Amino acid sequence: MTAVKVVDASALAALISAEPEADAIAARLEGARLAAPSLLDHELANVGLTKIRREPSQREALRAAYGLARRLRIETVAVDHAGLLELAEATGLNAYGASYLWVARALGAELVTLDRKLAAAVA
Repeated sequence: MTAVKVVDASALAALISAEPEADAIAARLEGARLAAPSLLDHELANVGLTKIRREPSQREALRAAYGLARRLRIETVAVDHAGLLELAEATGLNAYGASYLWVARALGAELVTLDRKLAAAVA
C-alpha cells in the first residue's frame, strides 16, 4: 500500500522553486500519494506572486515552476471547519496551518512542512 503524505505550501514551494531544501523534500515525498487541504492552490499562488514581485525578471520561470505543482496530482481534502477551529485553538496555529494538520490527522498521514510552528504542533 502506498503511504499518504500531506504536503503544505512551504514544502511544495521549496520543491518547485528549487530552494536549498528541495532535495530533502523530494526524498520525503518520493513514492507517496500526496494530499492537502483545498487551500493549497491559493497559498501556492500567493507564494508565487510574492516571488514574482520580488524578482520580476524571473516571472516566466517562476510561473512555469508553479505550473509543475499541478502535475504532482495532489488530492485535495475537504476540511471540517468546526474541527479545524478546535484544532487551531488547541495548537495555537492559524487556520491555514491547522488545515494541513487536520488533514494529516484525518488521514493518519505524515505532514511534510518547512513551517517550524506547524512541525512543532505535529510532534
